[in-house]
Amino acid sequence: MKVVVIIPARYGSTRFEAKPLALIAGKPMIQRVYERAAAASSVTGVAVATDDERIVSAVEKFGGQAVMTSDACRSGTDRVFEAGRTLGLTGSDIVVNVQGDQPVFAPECIDEVTAPLIGDPGTGMTTLAFAIVNERELTDPKDVKMVFDQDGWALYFSRATIPHDRDGNMEFDTYKHLGVYAYTMDFLAEFCSLPEGHLEKIEKLEQLRALEYGLGIKAVVTAYDSPEVDLPEDIARIEALLKDE
Repeated sequence: MKVVVIIPARYGSTRFEAKPLALIAGKPMIQRVYERAAAASSVTGVAVATDDERIVSAVEKFGGQAVMTSDACRSGTDRVFEAGRTLGLTGSDIVVNVQGDQPVFAPECIDEVTAPLIGDPGTGMTTLAFAIVNERELTDPKDVKMVFDQDGWALYFSRATIPHDRDGNMEFDTYKHLGVYAYTMDFLAEFCSLPEGHLEKIEKLEQLRALEYGLGIKAVVTAYDSPEVDLPEDIARIEALLKDE
């Protein structure tokens, strides 16, 4: 069984063009994500999936592997699946989808998110949950919240705050969804063949497609946060985190 991290990376972005190539403490962001992914003990390979030659060039410059994908991919997951097929992955081979804007994620996260897939062939997709400690993230719609059942299977993902404490007198953890997924290639083939879901279209969250069509997602609670770079002003915050490390 292969365990390959594929990092989808687009050059164009309305809010932050060329984001994967932005320098984080002297290194392109995509390089920092790639190096952290390669440090995970469960990983057998790492590749960047992109639709832009400038990103391919940057990845190859630091010795990484890049795969060109179609610019017609409707989502990052479709791009990851296309790259997985190009790399010859099939069946129960595991693909880990790590977003290219998470330059300080812990490599241990990959080992955590792949463990259920390695241990149980009946599991097709997993993702990470983190108990929110920053109060701003409780209500910020860019930080996706999630809830899961007693066995850790995802019930819903939302940009709204879930669950909602109606009476305002309970203490409980609210979980943030981290943008790290793992799937078997068989699962990806089924997922990518499905039409866009109704809830997916409303919330703009592609993982809801799986839930809408009855495909389970196992949630793995991690102790490691994974801050994202959404805008150029986020870089200073990420560089400060690197100094703290």
